[in-house]
Amino acid sequence: MPTTRSLILVMASAIAVFVAEQAAAQPDVQPRPDTEPQPDAEPRPDKDPRPDRAPAGALVPPRVRSDTSVRYPPEASGDATVILELTIAPDGTVQVARATSGREPFGSVAAAAARGWRFSPATRDGAPVAARIRFELTFRAPAVAPEAEPETLPDAAKRPTSEETDAASPPGKPAPPKAPSTALEVTVTADRPAPGRQVLTRAEARQLPGAFGDPLRAVEVLPGVTPIVSGLPYFFIRGAPPGNVGYFLDGVRVPALYHLGAGPSVLNPGLIERVDLYSGGYPAQYGRYAGGIVAAETTRPRADLHGEANVRLIDAGGFVETGFAEGRGTALVGGRYSYTGLVLSLVAPDVDLEYWDYQSRITYDVGKRTTLGVFAFGGFDFLGETVDGEKQTAFSTEFHRLDLRLSHEASRHTRLDVAATFGIDRGDLGSEDVRSVDRIVGTRGRVRHRVNDNAELRLGYDVTLDFFELERDLSADDGVDNGELFPSRRDQAFGIWLAYPVDVHQRVSLTPGIRADLFTSEGAAAIGVDPRLSALFKVKRNLRLIHTLGLAHQPPSYTIPLPGLVPSGLEDGLQQSVQSSSGVEWDLPKLYTLTATAFQTAFFNTTDNLDPADFNVSEEVTIDENGNEVIDNGGNEGPTTEKLKQRSLGSAVGVELGLRRPITQRLGGFVSYTLSRSLRSFRRSKAPANFDRTHVFNFAAGYDLGKRWRAGSRVVLYSGLPSSRRNPDGTRIRHPDRVAPFFRLDVRLEKRWSLGKRGYWAFVFEVLNATATREAISDACDDEGCRVERIGPLTFPNVGVEAFF
Repeated sequence: MPTTRSLILVMASAIAVFVAEQAAAQPDVQPRPDTEPQPDAEPRPDKDPRPDRAPAGALVPPRVRSDTSVRYPPEASGDATVILELTIAPDGTVQVARATSGREPFGSVAAAAARGWRFSPATRDGAPVAARIRFELTFRAPAVAPEAEPETLPDAAKRPTSEETDAASPPGKPAPPKAPSTALEVTVTADRPAPGRQVLTRAEARQLPGAFGDPLRAVEVLPGVTPIVSGLPYFFIRGAPPGNVGYFLDGVRVPALYHLGAGPSVLNPGLIERVDLYSGGYPAQYGRYAGGIVAAETTRPRADLHGEANVRLIDAGGFVETGFAEGRGTALVGGRYSYTGLVLSLVAPDVDLEYWDYQSRITYDVGKRTTLGVFAFGGFDFLGETVDGEKQTAFSTEFHRLDLRLSHEASRHTRLDVAATFGIDRGDLGSEDVRSVDRIVGTRGRVRHRVNDNAELRLGYDVTLDFFELERDLSADDGVDNGELFPSRRDQAFGIWLAYPVDVHQRVSLTPGIRADLFTSEGAAAIGVDPRLSALFKVKRNLRLIHTLGLAHQPPSYTIPLPGLVPSGLEDGLQQSVQSSSGVEWDLPKLYTLTATAFQTAFFNTTDNLDPADFNVSEEVTIDENGNEVIDNGGNEGPTTEKLKQRSLGSAVGVELGLRRPITQRLGGFVSYTLSRSLRSFRRSKAPANFDRTHVFNFAAGYDLGKRWRAGSRVVLYSGLPSSRRNPDGTRIRHPDRVAPFFRLDVRLEKRWSLGKRGYWAFVFEVLNATATREAISDACDDEGCRVERIGPLTFPNVGVEAFF
């Protein structure tokens, strides 16, 4: 069972930490003769000989012990100031580094470098504690020609706090240039990233070939992610289909991550600070999904005038943000419009593809500790075809969100966030006669209270009301009662959650949590209680063991999520999953990070809409009144309520490997490999899931060619889907037949020029599936023989100009 195995692995990790700690402490008792001296070692806090030692109970801030200079980015131009928010662990390592102010690529370069810095930890009463500090870096443009090679560029100057002045650089090295300033704030905190989280920053995603500069599209390069079809905006995560994966933007649920085909994300990439992927065992604040969670966070509001714009072969977009009321308020507006139809008309005049999106954000500080905000965003997608002069809809969706927010710092230790969300999702399925609308009203809240220097209490709630209705008569001539499939109804979900991240030891962090949800729909009700636990064990300074374990519940869902289309059927119970994983993270030299994770997930009562003929258990042959054979195949000729209510069991087990170096470095990239098997059980039969792919491999690399040229490529390779061929008795052949594997190559080339003192503009050439590979999606046999169904080639060239100011 996943639970038993996870507990055993957690106990083994605790033993490993204990052994490592004893081994690390041994040299202090009897040092080896060949031990290298450490002239720059700091004295123990409880034996600090300095006369200005802090009084009892006072906080002693962290002090720098390593070189904090950062090389000027070769692709950048002009001067820039970056403020970093660093979380310093009790052992002095930088646990989290992110840029809270400053433009790209300076912010990402500074954050990447800061992760390798070392500090003397903050202390209170002589005991090391975690701390969060703000750290400022100033980049000065090199006094050389703009086309100079990176090796000639200078380093950034650090702006230290007053507490850091004595230890700004190690002995024997000159201190970096310092700008006069007052000390930046230092806050003791237990805040930490959730174990098991994979992070993509906007700067990394922008350089990833095939992602078109979008962090949300770049998620598919991470271990554990399996595409349903190359280039499309849906993927499976650890055996969970797209309908079991939750998408959130600043805590707001959204129906899709990006537009149709190879379209960009539904939010302007410049507004996305990072994307977090929780493949399983995710934090208690997220719920109502039996698979993984993809959570995007927007950038913090800025009062200075800035923005970006791009014009590409398929679309144009941009955003601009500025401040008002002497910096107390900020306002942002952005959007994107596609003219893909004009391009498609040259090669496929009968196909029509359209999409657009918009964003608007206003924030205002009503006091020193209270901020109000409004965030509105939405998007539209349409795919149609002209037949006999008449435009026919193949796929059409749109969504809109309005989020009202309030943030209040009640004290130094307590923060409150509440929000109200209003939205509408609309989906059309192949005809204007089939349209469903979901009107959404919701509210959520969260309280974070720092109990002490090593623990934090987090609790919250979220309530969502979904009003489903049919805008048009869905009765069609296909014999399917669509009104029964998509009934007008009101669904309600009430949830509360609690988490308690705590450092139980200098090397051990635990995050227990629990979530409870009440679901109601059409007179039926169901309750889901989801305990969660994640653990982080620091075996060494650069070696961590990570374990996650959790239970998740979800109402019925379709395999592919569509805006406005959510099945009923709560009376048959909730979908459930038990998710567990154990992994290791190893920080290597030169900013490389190696990860390896083993996972196991068990699914119960799933609504994958399985075809009963897949298992040959529900075909029944009868004779009609005319003596003809009639085959009842369980409704495979079209959707029925019985088919949609079919429930099954499932499992997924696998290993994920990853190696990454920030792609913003001169040479950087990603390597990920997933070996997995996803199974589904229906009644007494078991077979690989329709979407099972045994091997998924990604390799992406970027290289700075010099003179502000940068090139990159990406290789994608994965196994084919299970074969749909059948044996003579009608059963489906599953082993070892599969359709052909898929391979594609993406390429990217960029050239940058300066734009004033702060900005730049760039020419970008990018191709998704440059090999023009067609993808096999299924095969079938009939009286005329067997054939393979392929799509594509889905090849998308992209040429554009970008500007950042």
